Amino acid sequence: MFIPDMKEITAFGVRINPLSISEFVEIIEGGIKKNVQIVQSGVNASSIVEIKQNHELLQAYNNCDLINIDGMSLVWALRIFGYKVPSRVACPDLADMVLKLSELNHFNVFMLGTGKEQLQSAVKNIINKYPNLKISGFRDGFFKEDEEPGIVELINTSKPHILFLGLPSPKKEFFVEKYKTQLKVNYILGVGGYFDILAGTIKRAPVWMQKIGLEWFYRFLQEPKRLFRRYFVGNMIFLRLVILERKFHNKI
Repeated sequence: MFIPDMKEITAFGVRINPLSISEFVEIIEGGIKKNVQIVQSGVNASSIVEIKQNHELLQAYNNCDLINIDGMSLVWALRIFGYKVPSRVACPDLADMVLKLSELNHFNVFMLGTGKEQLQSAVKNIINKYPNLKISGFRDGFFKEDEEPGIVELINTSKPHILFLGLPSPKKEFFVEKYKTQLKVNYILGVGGYFDILAGTIKRAPVWMQKIGLEWFYRFLQEPKRLFRRYFVGNMIFLRLVILERKFHNKI
């Protein structure tokens, strides 16, 4: 597969690519133009906690071609382990760059995920922001397992170069793992809540909060009941995992 000069480290059992956003975009553009398939996922503290509890999810991540560091807490953890990590590459920022790339190069995009109303609003706002971008199709993320083959057919019929998956974890990872060989797309990216951000139903934290690693807290304030366990309990579990992982890296 076309991935030049690949940088890769392994932490928490996951193969991670400590690249800048511009390096990722260069690889993505090259892969699409060479007509190869690249699957990319972002990893953060929350996903590390999930991965440690689910071996199949770990396997799905490690079967991806690219893994970007999606959270500042993971950046800090990797630096504690002694790795040179440039910074986080948040999936919403990467998705924005991919949309710009698609508009310039006439790449088609398919969007799968979130609710119907939010997705329609997201598509409308993308078209307003990138008027020359072609969205070849979209579909909400509420579907049953027996509907998946039809969704794969819908995507392939639309003939996109790029597939954005705005599905929750681990649903999006398992969907890709199950169907990537059937999907006739060059680039697949799990974008998390990106569609809801585009639709305006979720607000991103100010840049200063993102830089100091408090974007999760800003997100928590918008949905405290739903996200309490994920962030507060999850962050404590992640801290324990960091302590255990550091002992492992100190032995290397």
